[in-house]
Amino acid sequence: MDFELAPEVVRYRERVREIIAAHHTPEAVQHQHASGTFNNPALNRALAAEGLVERAVPGLGAGDPIELWVLFNEMEKAGAPLDALAMAVMIAGVVQHVGTAEQKAAVIPAVTAGDALICLGYSEADAGSDLSSLTTRATRDGDQWVINGAKMWTTMAHEARWVILLARTDASLPRHRGLTMFLLPMDTPGVRVDPVHTMATERTNATFYDDVRVGDHCVLGEVNGGWQVMSVALSFERGVMGGSNPGVSLLRHSAQWAHDSRRINEPAVREKLARVAIDNHVAALLTQRSAWIAASGGMPGLEGSMTKLFASEAYQQASRWFQEMAGAEGLLQFQQPGAAADGWIEYDARHSPVTTIYGGTSEIIRNNIAERHLGLPRMRR
Repeated sequence: MDFELAPEVVRYRERVREIIAAHHTPEAVQHQHASGTFNNPALNRALAAEGLVERAVPGLGAGDPIELWVLFNEMEKAGAPLDALAMAVMIAGVVQHVGTAEQKAAVIPAVTAGDALICLGYSEADAGSDLSSLTTRATRDGDQWVINGAKMWTTMAHEARWVILLARTDASLPRHRGLTMFLLPMDTPGVRVDPVHTMATERTNATFYDDVRVGDHCVLGEVNGGWQVMSVALSFERGVMGGSNPGVSLLRHSAQWAHDSRRINEPAVREKLARVAIDNHVAALLTQRSAWIAASGGMPGLEGSMTKLFASEAYQQASRWFQEMAGAEGLLQFQQPGAAADGWIEYDARHSPVTTIYGGTSEIIRNNIAERHLGLPRMRR
């Protein structure tokens, strides 16, 4: 297999790197961790101004589809905040795939200009990765839908223009079939956002929907076809749009710490650095496979699950290793004297467990791989 990128994609990657270097400044990083809002609007707009965001939206045909992976892979390797922009681009791709002409006209130009974000209204307090158990309901009332319920982990809801909201619309159908996806503005009456601060520094949110009334123009895809719409989004989220190489920036910070502290002379330290480097290469290859499938017009659902499972758990293991090697200094946070790797090792130790939950928990993804790839019997109801 030829892993070389086309010359135009290489130029695209180089320009992305230049823009990240110019806008992912120490001041931006400090604001990110102080506020808990992992978003850099200036970076988003700078990328959009040169058409680099539009080129990455799945299905637009503005550039090589592999650029979807290139954009977020470069942001992730640089340690730039990518989740907010990645969610917006991912949902713009879903809108391009299943949305109406009206939805496309409203959403896609706003996202590709770097002006609008979209958050995900999937998980609930009692329905995390098992989304078929969700209780948020949308009831038909004349020519409107009335939505009542609550969502958890609605990251970026406090800055997003829209939310895609999965709700139960027909309780008589099997759990996976009676769901509908809605695309509604966050300023719709009846929507409330409460902050939830996480161990990874990042702010997420709990969102509440109290007699929220929307018309059919807010239905994304088919009524009772919400599971299929969500599957399209997850196929891009897992293994293509970031989350597969967080160990790269961890390795860079840790290797610099090892050199500065002269711990690099210890065989055990060199061994762990080498093992993490190998895992990062494996994660990159798995990611490239998922990206190739997406670039070829496929939906890398299973392959993306494999990528996400391996990368997130390897990242968690690496952060544990480096924190153990650093000892007490590995417990010190940003701006604390003596902190290993200026506090990045401690941060990654807090951040890495969260990545095993994004896009579906490791347990759910293991079941998915076992059933769909290994052919093992389904053990869940």
